[in-house]
Amino acid sequence: MISGSASVLSSDPAVDDLTADAFFNGRITVFQSRRGYRFSIDAVLLAAHADARAEDVVVDLGTGCGIVPLIMAFRRPDIHLLGVEIQQSLAEIAALNVRENDMMARIRIICADIRDLTSDDVSGPVDLMVANPPFRKARSGRVNPQSEKARARHEVSVTLPEVMAAGRRLLRTGGRLITIYPADRAAEVLVGMDGAGIAPKFLRTVHSRAGTEARLILAAGTRGGRPGGLRIAPPLILYGDDGAYADEVQAMFGG
Repeated sequence: MISGSASVLSSDPAVDDLTADAFFNGRITVFQSRRGYRFSIDAVLLAAHADARAEDVVVDLGTGCGIVPLIMAFRRPDIHLLGVEIQQSLAEIAALNVRENDMMARIRIICADIRDLTSDDVSGPVDLMVANPPFRKARSGRVNPQSEKARARHEVSVTLPEVMAAGRRLLRTGGRLITIYPADRAAEVLVGMDGAGIAPKFLRTVHSRAGTEARLILAAGTRGGRPGGLRIAPPLILYGDDGAYADEVQAMFGG
């Protein structure tokens, strides 16, 4: 079980530097940096597709402001979560969010490098690992001059193979990994899972609108699972013809 103090961190971020967003009709409040890295819809999609089960121990790698554990804990009061974030500034915001939403008994936030994590650091092999890792190669495109954003979006501090290696170390046999990644790197995700001993079992493409190419993929696998049996779910369409979120996506925000 992952429980106890919300954080090993020493201070809270300045409130004036944060914004607040409400989820689930105001039942969750999420603080974010006003100028630094802010979560995107990717995190909401990931949380909605994470198949947590009763009494699961869940680790969220690269938790940012803690949005994924907050959503998962709200939906499943019978699970325990650990959010891991390498950046001190983001980890402090995540710890603040845990306290402000009174989830300290079920969510713990630590500031740590996932490349150094072992199963002992997360209270033994875990049942489920969720990851919304940096997805742009370190030298591809324009690297944001704000290091917080750069490290969250570009493979500066962690690479896809290192995420998969963490899955091999942290998951119990039969444990599940789910991640969200750009569609044009789908092959890397599936090959990376397989190479880490995590059999791909689920794939769903994400499209901005009907009739457009996939922008993202959601992919899940089982550590030590048998090869084969990959289920390809119907595509997820984000926006309707009117430009508003589709009903399925709106429900993910609690609307």
